[in-house]
Amino acid sequence: MRILSLVATILGIAAIVFGVLFICQANAGNNEIVTSIAPLTLDDVTPKYDVVTEKYNQVKMAEEPAIQGGTAAPSATYNYLSAQKSLLGLAKANIGTVKAVRMMGYANIVIGLGLACAGFVLYRKSAA
Repeated sequence: MRILSLVATILGIAAIVFGVLFICQANAGNNEIVTSIAPLTLDDVTPKYDVVTEKYNQVKMAEEPAIQGGTAAPSATYNYLSAQKSLLGLAKANIGTVKAVRMMGYANIVIGLGLACAGFVLYRKSAA
């Protein structure tokens, strides 16, 4: 019983450490995204992506038949909107990943606290 309680406590402490590391990495990733998308803010990425996607789809519908038919090359506007849509989509994905990693860090800390407390209680009970 004592070995089981020690294992639970060690796993709990490890989970807490990993949770803190996940949160630190998420914060570093968040800072990298903020500097990469400046002057946009994190809250502006999704609305800007939606606007660019709408414009891109309009230009695409107008130009795509000629491009596919081989009678025209993509315009500068088409290429610009395509690149901007891709970059904003990557920013959206990275923001989602950072949020997921941060939530995983919080979950690890909570699970780690539960395991550490359970291990400590089991250890005290086995000692008594």
